[in-house]
Amino acid sequence: MSVQHYENFPVASWLCPPALRPPITAIYWFARTADDLADEGNALPAQRHADLQAYRTDLHRVAAGLAASERWRGVFEPLGRMIQQHQLPPRLLDDLLTAFIRDIDNPIYPDREAVLDYCRYSANPIGRLLLHLYGVQDEVALRQSDAVCSALQLINFWQDLSVDLPRGRHYIPNSDLRQHQLPRSQLLCRPPSAAHRALLADLVGWARRLMLEGAPLVHRLPGRMGWELRLVVQGGLRVLEKIEAMDETSFVSRPTVAAADAPLLLWRALWMPRS
Repeated sequence: MSVQHYENFPVASWLCPPALRPPITAIYWFARTADDLADEGNALPAQRHADLQAYRTDLHRVAAGLAASERWRGVFEPLGRMIQQHQLPPRLLDDLLTAFIRDIDNPIYPDREAVLDYCRYSANPIGRLLLHLYGVQDEVALRQSDAVCSALQLINFWQDLSVDLPRGRHYIPNSDLRQHQLPRSQLLCRPPSAAHRALLADLVGWARRLMLEGAPLVHRLPGRMGWELRLVVQGGLRVLEKIEAMDETSFVSRPTVAAADAPLLLWRALWMPRS
């Protein structure tokens, strides 16, 4: 499965048990198509809102056992089957659409709590859907999954600053900008200043703490599921290391995890601490 457009998805999906590939694929294409409606092409905001509302209507129809419109038949026919077959919670799928709709207008977030509220819609539902498919539903596991997924979303934000800021996407909260006395209008100034670097160091620390808070979940998930999550966690932490190695200059270029990082990720995945 390609993850070029919709990043909030397991990067190690080849580890997924074959029996769960159909529902995970259906969820992925549902999310990716919604992401494209919100973000790709030249449509005006009003059209994007209308398209996503129509898309949400189709979700509600298939969740009720009805046929979707012809427009997204290829997305909703398999998704409808998977909702019925695996009892997928439609509310979690609907939450993803809330995040995509928010993205259309490029909001400014006042504080970290507001950013985490966005993550609650944009990222956390993916983890909860996957746990549902694996039959894991206890509250501790759900909280840890939310922490991992929110951390992955934050990591993607700080990894993509050089891409998002020129497009008007601002996920750095106002409270952090005030703390570092850095006006939002200066985020695109080059070269990055000491204030830029200090700001990003704080944001990286925030994402790392959240990831480590949820990481013990890997020891509660058996088999392929646990190994997939180990690699996802280690991949996210590795991106944070690369941001730091760049002296927090992801304002200028985008750090990535490459094939050369695989041995290190596998080694770290093998020896993850329990707390």
